[in-house]
Parts: sequence; structure tokens; C-alpha cells
Amino acid sequence: MSLQWEQVVMDAADPVALGRWWAEALGWEVLNDSWEEFEIRPTSESLPGIIFEPVKEGKTGKNRLHLDFRPDDQSAEVERLLALGARHADVGQGEQPWVVLADPEGNEFCVLRERRP
Repeated sequence: MSLQWEQVVMDAADPVALGRWWAEALGWEVLNDSWEEFEIRPTSESLPGIIFEPVKEGKTGKNRLHLDFRPDDQSAEVERLLALGARHADVGQGEQPWVVLADPEGNEFCVLRERRP
């Protein structure tokens, strides 16, 4: 028996706009650009990907998942993501070596420090 991680699924008020934002932020390919299921992956052949779906009617609770990214240069990456439309987010993290940002719909994610040898 084996289990392979296929996708992360994110609810979105505007799946196409949010999916395009993440595709640009990550430099990933768009595999499916429909409103019902906007899918991006690093390449068409690689996993995992991210699917953006419309928020289900009546859903008001916050998702309990966020993504962490480790860039080559944290400061440069944070500035690039802010220029694309991300914003700083305060989740009560205090002074930490990572930076918490939110995408255009408020989904939080972390930009970690460079990996130290």
C-alpha cells in the first residue's frame, strides 16, 4: 500500500484570481483555470499541487492549515511577495525568525529563514 500527496485544496472567494496570484508567487504552471477548480503545480508532471475552489455556501470557519516556504533569500522573497499583493499578518507570533504574510484573500503563510548549513 502507498499514499502519495496529490493536492492542497484552498477555499477562495475568487478561485481564479487567487489561483493566478499563487501561480505567479510560486512560479508554478496553471493546469486548470476553471472557476470550479483552478489548479496549479510546479510543473504539469510534479506533485503536490494546489487547487482553489469556491467557498462552500454557509462556510464561515477558518481553515486550520497554512503553508511554509523556505527561500534562498528571506528578505528579497518577502519584498517580492509584498509587491505582488501579500501583506504582513499578525497571528500572535511575536519575535520569530520567520515572517507571516497573508495572500490577497487573507490566507496566512510563512516565509522561513534561509536554511543554514
